[in-house]
Amino acid sequence: MSNNIYLSVVIPAYNEEKRLPKTLKDVDSYLSKQNYNYEIIVVSDGSKDKTGDNVRGLMSQIKNLKFIDNKENHGKGFVTRQGMLEAKGSFRVFMDADNSTNIDQVEKMWPFFKQGYDVLVGSRSIKGAILDPPQGFTRKLTGNAFRLLTDIFTGLWDIDDSQCGFKGFTAKASETIFPKCKIDRFSFDAEILVIAKKLKYKIKEFPITWKNDLESKVQFKSMVKMGFDLVKISINIITRKYD
Repeated sequence: MSNNIYLSVVIPAYNEEKRLPKTLKDVDSYLSKQNYNYEIIVVSDGSKDKTGDNVRGLMSQIKNLKFIDNKENHGKGFVTRQGMLEAKGSFRVFMDADNSTNIDQVEKMWPFFKQGYDVLVGSRSIKGAILDPPQGFTRKLTGNAFRLLTDIFTGLWDIDDSQCGFKGFTAKASETIFPKCKIDRFSFDAEILVIAKKLKYKIKEFPITWKNDLESKVQFKSMVKMGFDLVKISINIITRKYD
C-alpha cells in the first residue's frame, strides 16, 4: 500500500457534538478495512458546543483524523470548500455529519471514476435510490419546488438532486472547482455543479441509500436564503465570474 492518500473524506460540522462521534467511528470502521490510505477531515463551522472537544478526543483512536476548528461561523459552503482544498487524496468526498449517507456508498463511485468521470453526485431522486423511511409529503413538495428553482436559475436541468450532501471528486476537479466557488452558505452544492459544467468536467449522478431524518425540518427562512443564493449564482453566470 502506497504512502499516498487515496481517499479524503471531508465532513463539515456545526454543533454536532451528539451525532458526529458515531459518524466518525462508522467512517473509520469502514475505511480501516480497505486496502488504500485515507484521511478524514472534520471542519467545524464555529461550533458553540463540544464538537471540537469530541473530535480531538477521538484523534488517539482514529489516526487518520484531522480537524479544522474555525472560531467563527462562515457557512457550510465555506467550510466544505475549506476541507476539500485542505484534502490530499487522489479522490475526495464530502458527506454530512449526521451520516445520512453512509461512507460505504463510496463503493458506487469507483466504477464511474474508472470510466473517466470527474464529479460524482449522490442522488436521492433517480432510479435505484433508497430513502429509509420515505420523505413525507411536505418535505417532498418543498424539495421539488427548490429543485425547480435551482434548474431555472442555474440551468442544472440534467441533475435530479443537486442538493444531496454526498459528492465525490478527482483531485484535479476538486482543486480547480472549489477555488472558484463564491457561495459560503446556502445553495453551494448547486454552485459546485455549475462550475464543474463550465469547466467541462464529466459529471455522473448515481443512486444512494439515504437515512431520512423525520425530525429534520426545513425552515422557511432558510428556503428564502437559498433562493437568494440561487439568484447570486445566476448573476455570477451572466457576469462570467465562473469563467
